[in-house]
Amino acid sequence: MDGPEIIVSFAPELHVFVTAARRAAEGATVRTDGSSTLGHVVESLGVPLTEVGGLTVDGRPSDTAHVPAAGERIEVSPVVRPQALPGPARFLLDVHLGTLARRLRLLGVDAAYERLDIGDAALAAQSAREQRVMLSRDRGLLHRRELWAGAYVYSHRPEEQLTDVLERFAPPLAPWTRCTACNGVLRPATLEEVRPQLRAGTERSYDTFALCADCGQAYWRGAHQDGLNDIVADALRRAEAAGQPQA
Repeated sequence: MDGPEIIVSFAPELHVFVTAARRAAEGATVRTDGSSTLGHVVESLGVPLTEVGGLTVDGRPSDTAHVPAAGERIEVSPVVRPQALPGPARFLLDVHLGTLARRLRLLGVDAAYERLDIGDAALAAQSAREQRVMLSRDRGLLHRRELWAGAYVYSHRPEEQLTDVLERFAPPLAPWTRCTACNGVLRPATLEEVRPQLRAGTERSYDTFALCADCGQAYWRGAHQDGLNDIVADALRRAEAAGQPQA
């Protein structure tokens, strides 16, 4: 670009997206083309607008449509947590976040998940069509204008990913109410209804069952329960401490 120079500084929370040269507290000099909006400039420097909570120009609040002028000092802030959404906290996760999807469902959070790589355009369109927050570690996907809403998942570790999403959006939690396989809603079931899916000896060991209303998957409190209980207990404890509502 061969236009006016501006000074841009990013909050530390956003440094993961920008080069080391642009992380200085005093900001970095950036040459613009004189016609691009502030939103375009910020994205061109690597930060998805889904991660931007506020912009100031020479200390005054601004928006992404502003066209920077020579000498302006821009400050870019992260989203405020918990982040308000224009609708219910419903999520869409890409192919790389299967474990996170299952843990969100375990907590009763509406989390659609694509097991196949259907492409960024199709995911963005689904986000808009179903009004779901797109969760991804793909920065390119989060740049797409079609998204209803989006959020970058900062960690590679599922337990940290879950904490990040819950702290950012504070969705109401209703553990044990969703199918971890398909995201359908669970309903109580009798032994006779689930018997065809039970493992040998299970019916003698357990007496509480549920069925997914969508895919028919049966659920009961099995040997893996302790680990799941720990995930649920930790999430509920954090939610209570933050004053997060429960479904």
